[in-house]
Amino acid sequence: MMRQGIEQPQIGMAQVTTPATGIKPVEARLWQRSARLRAAALRAAPVVLWSCLSVGLFAGIWEACWAFGWADPKLLPPPHVFLGDIVDQAKFFNTVSRWQVGVGQNSGPSPAMAVLYTVLSTTGRVFAGLAIAASLAISTGVAIRYFTLLERLTLPTVTLLAPVSPIAWLPVAIFLFGIGNKPAIFMVVIALLFHMILATITQIDGVNRNFINVARTMGATKRQIYARVIIPAILPQLFVFLRFNLFGAWMVVLVAEATGVGYGLGQVIMLGRNTFNPSLVFFTIVLIGVLGFTFDWLMRLMQRKLLYWVPPGTETLRGL
Repeated sequence: MMRQGIEQPQIGMAQVTTPATGIKPVEARLWQRSARLRAAALRAAPVVLWSCLSVGLFAGIWEACWAFGWADPKLLPPPHVFLGDIVDQAKFFNTVSRWQVGVGQNSGPSPAMAVLYTVLSTTGRVFAGLAIAASLAISTGVAIRYFTLLERLTLPTVTLLAPVSPIAWLPVAIFLFGIGNKPAIFMVVIALLFHMILATITQIDGVNRNFINVARTMGATKRQIYARVIIPAILPQLFVFLRFNLFGAWMVVLVAEATGVGYGLGQVIMLGRNTFNPSLVFFTIVLIGVLGFTFDWLMRLMQRKLLYWVPPGTETLRGL
């Protein structure tokens, strides 16, 4: 709140401000918003600079290997080669023949639209599988610890299926769903589900018993303890585990697409391998890396917004 009686500088449109009334409410909101944006930019600047430096260092080492002749440009093209050939490589993303633009059999999406369609297809499968797996895993893990009978009936089976490689489920996905989005999403769900169930159970077992004892002393029921103590206590670490599983979901969906389950970035990588086009392969790898980095950053922002009760900076040991 601004103190009345102090004249503040005018913001935006020229308006009359008197010492008796201070700044107007609209100007106050604009000033507060701009102050928040400046503070956010100052906080993000070091992260952006160090990220650019890290990526630039990696690209510089790669370019140096090419300059000294340590890497064959036909097998490992340097970044300036495959990034400088984006327009020619984008045409290979037109594997989505079902989308037609215009009239005529030879018409189709432009290279830019083909890249967008392919990225959206793969990203949609990743987040659909991740959302389904997270919902099932958290609810199942909590139910296993809540109901003793359910734990005895399901936990041994979950532990038995957790070590099975997602690749082993690929024939099952094709048998059940055929070709398309469903088998790829099923592969993501089945690859993450059992590990996330075990992680949920582990987090529940690791909750500080003092919190539970205090809740019992205050007369909380078992249902209230789970709803108001255990679940809020395990959500921060589960969200971190969910972020890590985002990378696992990308790996699984790319394998599913590469084996012909559906069109997407994995199919483009296989096309680059079959046509011996390393520039297409590395361009797709860079695209996948940028997407993964961006979505991980967005999930970290979501984590700070949703888990508002977690103090910032407690997830690391920096400064010890």
